[in-house]
Amino acid sequence: MDIILKKNEIYTVTSDGWSADGGGVCHIGGRAVFVPGIIPGEKWEIKILKVSSAAVYGKGLRLLSPSPDRTLPGCPHFGVCGGCDTRHISYEAEKRFKLGRVNDALRHVGGLDFAVTEVIPADSLERYRNKGIFAVGELDGRAVSGFYREHSHDIIPVASCPIQTALADRAAAAVTDWMNKNRIRPYDEATGRGTVRHVFVRRAVNTPDAVLCVVTARGFGGLTPDFVEAVRSACPELTGIVLNVNKTRGNSVLTGDFYTLWGSEIMRDVLSGFSFEIAPQAFYQVNPPQAEKLYARAVEYAGLTGGETVLDLYCGAGTISLCLARQAKQVLGAEIVPEAVQNAKKNAAANHVGNVSFICADAAQAAQELAARNVRPDVVVVDPPRKGMYPEAAAAVAGMTPARVVYVSCNPATLARDIKLFTSLGYELTSAAAVDMFPRTSHVETVALMSKKSC
Repeated sequence: MDIILKKNEIYTVTSDGWSADGGGVCHIGGRAVFVPGIIPGEKWEIKILKVSSAAVYGKGLRLLSPSPDRTLPGCPHFGVCGGCDTRHISYEAEKRFKLGRVNDALRHVGGLDFAVTEVIPADSLERYRNKGIFAVGELDGRAVSGFYREHSHDIIPVASCPIQTALADRAAAAVTDWMNKNRIRPYDEATGRGTVRHVFVRRAVNTPDAVLCVVTARGFGGLTPDFVEAVRSACPELTGIVLNVNKTRGNSVLTGDFYTLWGSEIMRDVLSGFSFEIAPQAFYQVNPPQAEKLYARAVEYAGLTGGETVLDLYCGAGTISLCLARQAKQVLGAEIVPEAVQNAKKNAAANHVGNVSFICADAAQAAQELAARNVRPDVVVVDPPRKGMYPEAAAAVAGMTPARVVYVSCNPATLARDIKLFTSLGYELTSAAAVDMFPRTSHVETVALMSKKSC
């Protein structure tokens, strides 16, 4: 008999699965109940918080039988800050969870009888993020920096984040200390008053470069030299300090006008043997060592022997394109964002890579460009945003009849959906691996190889 669940009721349950965000799932009376922080196999006393026709949510009250995978989070903000999801489990359990996310999506969304068995692990679980974006707000009349509580814009003050660099922690503290000393107020989204919105810190992995960008609603005027001196004193490793004046209402971070206050706004880093120049607003991988592993696997799946023509869709600043160019006859990178295309061309020139070219185009336009050149790609590599590919884009790729399609994805659900579409267009999934780009979170990257079916 089904049980009608009601808010505030207490139940004793045993968790039997993971939710997509690293929480636990248990079943009561035939209904799935999502409970953050519980681990499959654990016995808990829980309280029902919300019941709707779509889902039921609960809260763990008392742990009755812990899992051997449970571990201490090592962060006082875990469970409150909206950043990490998996600090309460061992890394082995985290890898199993991420592999399960990918396979669940392939099975339930893609309808595929295919099991991914490999997770490419991270070498570093702490201090791995080369980019930190701290929200700035007010608490008890003082400026504080930290991260938003999950599903809200309430700032949780964080003095030290275990997955950010120590420099990022120090820079955020230096900015808010200076604000409090000089009575500079944080920006208030509701009223549009105040000045400082975010602190953005990016540090290179393979060069000494590090750039601080402070996001404000307006400048500091005559206090600017004092601001620069204070931040440089607290963070001597910095090679550049940038002011981003963002006057928009809403939660966009890096938009508006950029002014270099000191040093250089450009961060230079080396990724997969190539040198890149990264402006504050430009995309760059958060975890470069893991990105190198991801790109290496994508190149491996491409199966290049030196004679192939490769199309790299959603190429961004050309990072994967340059890696492919090492082993291909020629590579065409296509990207819809004009600034990224210019960045990609600049990166290719700076690294003296002559067998790669870039165009500002979507998938259909790229297909037309190749047709105009009277060439067909042997391999197509796609690395779309979280929303995946439009059906028209997948059809355009399949219409070029490449022997192999390599799909890099940050979203297992849209990956599975698109592989299902490619299957209907004459391709089959032949290899795939999960890549742990973001340890201690629920996010997982996947690289998959689809091969053209033989007639």
